[in-house]
Amino acid sequence: MRDLVVTENITLDGVIDASEGWFNPGDAGETDLSDVLAALEAQREAADAFLVGRQTFEEMRGYWPHQTDDPTGISDYLNTVAKYVVSTTLQDPQWVHSTVLRGLDEVEALKAQAGKDIVTTGSIKLVHSLVAAGLVDEYRLFVYPVVVGKGARLWPDGSPTTTLHLAETQPFHSGVTLLRYRT
Repeated sequence: MRDLVVTENITLDGVIDASEGWFNPGDAGETDLSDVLAALEAQREAADAFLVGRQTFEEMRGYWPHQTDDPTGISDYLNTVAKYVVSTTLQDPQWVHSTVLRGLDEVEALKAQAGKDIVTTGSIKLVHSLVAAGLVDEYRLFVYPVVVGKGARLWPDGSPTTTLHLAETQPFHSGVTLLRYRT
């Protein structure tokens, strides 16, 4: 059985929606992100599957395959890893190593296969569905020292009480902190 890991960039007040402009690692300026990039690389090495919803998939497909000078390794990873997109409307993913899953039952079947971690990021609607279905094994939250006051949250209002177990904390030079929780 594989672990399904939700990885999110998140604000102190729980917002994962970056539309307010709080998340822009390319604008880090003098901030040293090498330790964050090392943590992301370790996560990539522990995973052999990447799971996203259709909207996030299409945004990534329009960007990452075209990056030819990416020192972070993210482009190479996304172009080679097995990608799974949950969608009822997408027919042809048009990105190498991509498979369309039609629902959460297929995600559950993917988890039952042998392999490394399955990582999902972004994909707010999908993540909410995965949480509600009890399919998440671990949360890796890159907490940014920002409060935005509005936006989509990892756990929206009305979510049931959930007890998580702290597995790791890792502060970074930039002020970001990785919190790993197991369900």
